[in-house]
Amino acid sequence: MMRAYKFLLRPTAGQEAALRAMLADHCSLYNGALQERRDAYRHNSKTSVKYGDQSGQLKAVRAFDPERQGRWSFSSQQATLRRLDKAFQAFFKRVKAGQTPGYPRFKGVGHFDTVTFPKDGDGCRWDSTPHDRQTRVRLQGVGHVRVHQHRPVQGRIKTISVKREGNRWYVVLACDNVPAEELPPTGAIIGIDMGVAHFLTTSDSEHVANPRFLQAMADELAEAQQHLATFPKRTRQRTKRHRAAARKVAKLYGKIRRQRADFHHKTARAMVRDHDVIAHERLNTAGMTKSPAPKPDPDQPGGFLPNGAAAKAGLNRSILDAGWAQFLGILANKAESAGRLVVPVDARNTSRTCPECGHVAKENRVTQAKFECVRCGFAANADHVGATNVLNRAGLVLCAAA
Repeated sequence: MMRAYKFLLRPTAGQEAALRAMLADHCSLYNGALQERRDAYRHNSKTSVKYGDQSGQLKAVRAFDPERQGRWSFSSQQATLRRLDKAFQAFFKRVKAGQTPGYPRFKGVGHFDTVTFPKDGDGCRWDSTPHDRQTRVRLQGVGHVRVHQHRPVQGRIKTISVKREGNRWYVVLACDNVPAEELPPTGAIIGIDMGVAHFLTTSDSEHVANPRFLQAMADELAEAQQHLATFPKRTRQRTKRHRAAARKVAKLYGKIRRQRADFHHKTARAMVRDHDVIAHERLNTAGMTKSPAPKPDPDQPGGFLPNGAAAKAGLNRSILDAGWAQFLGILANKAESAGRLVVPVDARNTSRTCPECGHVAKENRVTQAKFECVRCGFAANADHVGATNVLNRAGLVLCAAA
C-alpha cells in the first residue's frame, strides 16, 4: 500500500532563505508557463501549448537564467509544469461536464507553497547523511537540511515534496510497498453517527465530545482578523506591521488545523484498535455545507425573501469545524493499514427510522437530541438511533457482499 510521511524541517537561516527563493523561482516558472498558454490561445491561430512543449523549453530557460532557474533541480521544475498541466486538464474536464470551469489562475509568491521532486536521488536525497544520527534531507541548491524524524519510514520512497505552512517547513515522503501492520482481531462491530453536538456517537451508546477548536479560538482569531482588516487588501508592498498581522492570522489557523488533525488521528486510532468492522454514514459534506439558494420576492422585483442563510451559516461552520470528511478519510486509511473493515452506508433517514419497528417519519425526530417513534413509542437518544441504524445497514451490505 502507499503511505505518506510528513516530517518537520529545521533549516538554518541560510537554508530557509534558499527554500524561500526556491519557492519563488518555481512560482515564477509556473506563472510564466501559464502566461505562455494564455497568450498562445489568445492569438489568432488559437495555438494550444502542451506540457511536452514547455518541458522542451526548460533547458533553454535554465541556460538563459542560470542564477535563478538554473540552480534548481530540473526534475522538480518539470513537476511544476506537470502541476500546471493537471490544472488545465481539470479545467477542460469541468467545461465538458457543464460545471463551473474555474480557469487556472496566477499564483502569488505567498500562495505557492510546495515543490515536488519526482524521484529520490534526482535533485534530492532522503537521509543524505546516514553516518550521522541526525536525519537530513539534501535538496539541490539548499543543502543538507535537518529533519525532525519522529517515526521510521517504511516502503520505497517514490516522491519527496517540500512544503511551507506558515513559518514552518515540512518534507513529505510518498512511499509505496509499505507493509500493513495488522492488529489482532477483536470480534467487535460498531456503527457511528457523526454529529455537531457530539463529534460522534457509537451504537454502544458512547459519545465522543466535539472539541470545537475553531469556536474555542474564535475571540482571538476575530481580534487578529480585525487588525489585519485595517491594512489595505491590495498593495504593491506590504509594510512590516501588515506582514506581521497576516502571519498572526495564519499562525492561529495553523494551530487550529494541527489540533483538529491530532484529535482525528487519536480518535480514529482508538476505534480501529478496538473494532474489526466500523460502519459510518456516506456523507457529502461539500453538499451539506452549501449556502441556501436565494428566494426572489414575487411581490417586490429585485427583492428577496428570508432563506435561513444566517442559521445555515452557523451550521456549516460547525460541520466544517468538526472536520467529518478529514476524519473519515483518516479512519479509512488507518483501517486499511490495520487490516480492519470500514463500511460506508446510505445516510438517508438514519435518524428518522425506528430501529424497533422500522417506521420512517420526520415526526420521529422530536428534537435534535430526542427520538420517539410515533407508531410504537420507542424512545432513545437520536444520535444513538442513527448509529444503530448505520450498524444495521452495514450488516445488510456485508450479507449482500457475502
